Amino acid sequence: MSHDDDAEKAIKQARKRAEKTEKDAARAAAAPSHHRFRGPVIGVDIGGTGIKGGIVDLAKGTLIGERFRIPTPSPSTPEAVADVVTEVVAELTGRPEGPEPEAPVGITFPAIIKNGVARSAANVDHSWIGTDVDKLMTEKLKRPVEVLNDADGAGLAEAQYGAGKGQLGVVLVITLGTGIGSAYIMDGKLVPNAELGHLEIDGYDAESRASATARERDGLSWEEYVPRLQRYFSHVEFLFSPELFIVGGGISKRSEDFLPKLDLQTRIVPATLKNNAGIVGAALHAALRFDWTKKKAKG
Repeated sequence: MSHDDDAEKAIKQARKRAEKTEKDAARAAAAPSHHRFRGPVIGVDIGGTGIKGGIVDLAKGTLIGERFRIPTPSPSTPEAVADVVTEVVAELTGRPEGPEPEAPVGITFPAIIKNGVARSAANVDHSWIGTDVDKLMTEKLKRPVEVLNDADGAGLAEAQYGAGKGQLGVVLVITLGTGIGSAYIMDGKLVPNAELGHLEIDGYDAESRASATARERDGLSWEEYVPRLQRYFSHVEFLFSPELFIVGGGISKRSEDFLPKLDLQTRIVPATLKNNAGIVGAALHAALRFDWTKKKAKG
């Protein structure tokens, strides 16, 4: 190969690297790292046993002051839960560091959420199914509200501020708990309602075999539990070819007992935001959606 050929090849390679850098920069710019809403935002995480909220500093992804929690009412009907959410938001808004009354509120909810409507109900009253959660909360709070699935909220927070910060491509946040929650993040943007815990593997609903609850139910040691996780994560890896797995849930505190034993091509790490992930993700989602929709409170 001549000197001219070498030079031409080097130029082509340099151009390809430059094009890749430009594409990566464009993808990074498209990720939700910036939003026009500058003040603090309230995030509320609705769970089966507790409804907790906090004031979120969106620049850092951390809480300003202590979070506030009230037990989930029983029965956990839409009106009863909405009343508790109203109480939580009122307490946080009234703090000296609280956001302005017109600021949006983000809410995570344990259900498939499609266009603001609950299409399922996990650990809450089944009367939620078919309820327009977005509309209900907007009318109750009389301010802009955005609702999303609880696992999606936690995943969005982890991708933006936690273990997935700065990671482009597909990031899958998998929560091992009562079931298996999941969030699908592409270039920092959420693809909602990825119910990867309900994949059928070997004739079983995946979460019935690989969740943290399944491990406890079947009395499995960590060594006995790892093959179930290996089967699950290998299957998900084959289907989606992610750049990164992030594993959350209470069990992630013992990640050293099982993550290093998994044999995957994809990097897999424990979540870092822990119990505040849902609150932070809810607030971020509200700020991002508020930017684009300019949604106004009704009532």
